[in-house]
Amino acid sequence: MLTKRIIPCLDIKNGRTVKGVNFVALRDAGDPVELAAIYANNGADELVFLDISATEEKRKTLIELVLDVAEKVNIPFTVGGGISSIEDVEILLNSGADKVSINSSAVKNPQLINDLAAKFGSQCVVVAIDAKQINGEWIVHLVGGKVPTNIKLFEWVKEVEKRGAGEILFTSMNHDGTKNGFANKALAYLSNLVNIPIIASGGAGTMQHFTDAFIHGKADAALAASVFHYKEIEIKDLKNELKRNGIPVRL
Repeated sequence: MLTKRIIPCLDIKNGRTVKGVNFVALRDAGDPVELAAIYANNGADELVFLDISATEEKRKTLIELVLDVAEKVNIPFTVGGGISSIEDVEILLNSGADKVSINSSAVKNPQLINDLAAKFGSQCVVVAIDAKQINGEWIVHLVGGKVPTNIKLFEWVKEVEKRGAGEILFTSMNHDGTKNGFANKALAYLSNLVNIPIIASGGAGTMQHFTDAFIHGKADAALAASVFHYKEIEIKDLKNELKRNGIPVRL
């Protein structure tokens, strides 16, 4: 059985790690490279770096940060934010990133998913989807959750898989930063809908929430930020707890 992955997420703004609630009210959480090294040493399976202002400010992801992380970290990491072309991805992968995450650019130009999968392989292409449940319907949002679309989550997920994405990073905007647990119903539905791995994001507050995401949400990986940044949960402790609950993890 494939092991379930624990992935700390570092949202980057102006070179610093930040964290908010429901995508707003951001506060500083430390130096991203230092945090990355700590997480790698403490048993994280992968890392995700999202330059959350890159798309909004029409700025490219910080290449220097990628180079620094690649030098200090020995686990796979994904980089996202402001990526909109094959050239962007080439630079990031050459700088040391293992995968890239695309979000707004994939919605605006779905062909980009096909192009990246064809050139670099599906295993490099993570499509991040920020969605909010509005009147019972999950709606895709862009630009760090600021711009609603008329795209429905479950239809978009099927298209993304068909176009060659290797993984989906699904963030529930309703749950993000609330520490009330992941959107397990939506996660389980997504998991049954597609054959590529689903990374759960948004809502981690306790170790039980991770267990629930794997058991009830059928997620392949669980991503969290503030519970790790502010040392509310230590990754080693979390993995031991998951193992006790019968969830296969890499210790």
